[in-house]
Amino acid sequence: MKKNKTTLAYECKIFDVWEEEFDLPNGKTAKQTWIDHKPTVAIVAVNEKNELLLIKQYRNAVKKDLLEIPAGSLDGTAESPAVCAQRELAEETGFQAKTIVKLFEGYLLPGYCNEYMYFFLAKDLIHAPLTPDDDEFIETMPVSFSKAQELLNNGEIIDAKTVLGIMLAEKYLQQTS
Repeated sequence: MKKNKTTLAYECKIFDVWEEEFDLPNGKTAKQTWIDHKPTVAIVAVNEKNELLLIKQYRNAVKKDLLEIPAGSLDGTAESPAVCAQRELAEETGFQAKTIVKLFEGYLLPGYCNEYMYFFLAKDLIHAPLTPDDDEFIETMPVSFSKAQELLNNGEIIDAKTVLGIMLAEKYLQQTS
């Protein structure tokens, strides 16, 4: 597709909003708005009791507390996804992992955003807290895989990356045990 005109409409610390005109295969022109987002990570952390470390935090966009797996954005192009996963895990749960396994990577919302997320399984956790971001007020909640499934079934887990991360980790752990 040939781009005709691209305009930066808005920018902030983790994403930019662009408006773009481009030619369609049928010769017509389309205009779309899309979000240019930093790459991100999501971490399914499993402790020595085989519990998932979920986090509970307020999400202003949906005006409620959500149960999620730890996640965050890469700090620039020099930080690898695995290093980012360790940093975010330490900031959000107080732990780092001796073992970290990439489970999946892909686009989250390609209809209007290029956010690319790396999903990791973190095991063999060690206490190694980092200071959380100034705007993060997080409660860590260890839960069993069966409790996580119950929370999902009753609508208490409604974050899609969390659902996908738990499913990927559970499948990986079943295949490797």
